[in-house]
Amino acid sequence: MSQVPQHIAIVMDGNGRWASKRFLPRIAGHKKGVDALRRCVKTCGQRGVGVLTVFAFSSENWNRPADEVSGLMDLFAMALVREVPQLQADGVQLHFVGERSGLSQKVAHGIEQAELATASNSRLILNICFNYGGRWDMVQACRRAVSEGLRPDQVDEEWLSRHMAMSFAPDPDLFIRTGGEMRVSNFMLWQSAYSEFFFTECLWPDFGEAEIDAALRAYAQR
Repeated sequence: MSQVPQHIAIVMDGNGRWASKRFLPRIAGHKKGVDALRRCVKTCGQRGVGVLTVFAFSSENWNRPADEVSGLMDLFAMALVREVPQLQADGVQLHFVGERSGLSQKVAHGIEQAELATASNSRLILNICFNYGGRWDMVQACRRAVSEGLRPDQVDEEWLSRHMAMSFAPDPDLFIRTGGEMRVSNFMLWQSAYSEFFFTECLWPDFGEAEIDAALRAYAQR
């Protein structure tokens, strides 16, 4: 492929439907989703992608059934313990983006430790958007402007961009959504203004090397 996107953003959709099709509990789909993310990170690193950002838990996901939310939190904490050593070995630098104040002490501590353990890695930057929403991101940037006492004429696109939660990374070149839905669902609203979009019917647990390459080919042809 002649052109590889520097930054890929993914809405990992379809875990619940994958499980339902197999008459399994929804958490089984989320567990398979972790496996799909592992494959995706490996493939993106091999293809020369510099930054991968995934939507792991939306700020709206708190409205899901309590048992599913609890299961997701337990799965997330377990995945941090299990996956971080391999990510560290593979040279992946982890960032967690989103509101942390509502997270349990266990999850918040796991996030902090994972970021510290991988801070010096540089092969691939993996951003996990957890308890995140694009509107939340804009609001938190505006609140910072108010707290700093800026005048209206001092707040412009450049200032807001520097104060978005992902100001440390370039805007995504390619935005992928799995699962057949064709909407952005409050993900990276500011940053995806000029992204190329790729929608696939493939449910996230089935997403792998072939599907990533299909998205990369589509991107390279645009």
